[in-house]
Amino acid sequence: MTILVTGGSKCGKSGFAESLLDNCTEPKIYLATMQPYGDEAHAAIARHREMRKQKGFQTVEQYTDLHQLQLPQHSHVLLECIGNLTANEMFRQDPAPDCADHILRGILHIRQQSESLVIVTNQVGSDGIRYDTETQRYITVIGNVNQRIAEIADAVYECVWDIPVPLKGVIS
Repeated sequence: MTILVTGGSKCGKSGFAESLLDNCTEPKIYLATMQPYGDEAHAAIARHREMRKQKGFQTVEQYTDLHQLQLPQHSHVLLECIGNLTANEMFRQDPAPDCADHILRGILHIRQQSESLVIVTNQVGSDGIRYDTETQRYITVIGNVNQRIAEIADAVYECVWDIPVPLKGVIS
């Protein structure tokens, strides 16, 4: 089972994504993609690790190259988030020629190892603002990745004001 959860900033998507795995048995893996920069980021990560640990999650940090990650078979995985992963892959020293393909290859690899996979992403590109070339390229790549994940997902939800709205499939 693969579920994509999308939405804007502070809309409740992370909490909803975690709740989708509440009744799952271990191993429950929180696959974190945010690279920590600075003391504030490290403090936030430590705080979030503790919160997730109380929910039965083991945190695995993998900032790039998901296709190289080996997880316990039949894991229940929460991947957070595609926005960070895309930035990490695009702006690394040696980016893949086709960043979207590279990211999707990693997601398919994780999916093969997982009993269930919940993926959190951000909605981008709908604000109507014209951005500089590099930011626009990022928006295009993450939009492409989001579309491709939505195609393979069993269910897609958009969180709006802490309300999950089903866009594809329904998880009971």
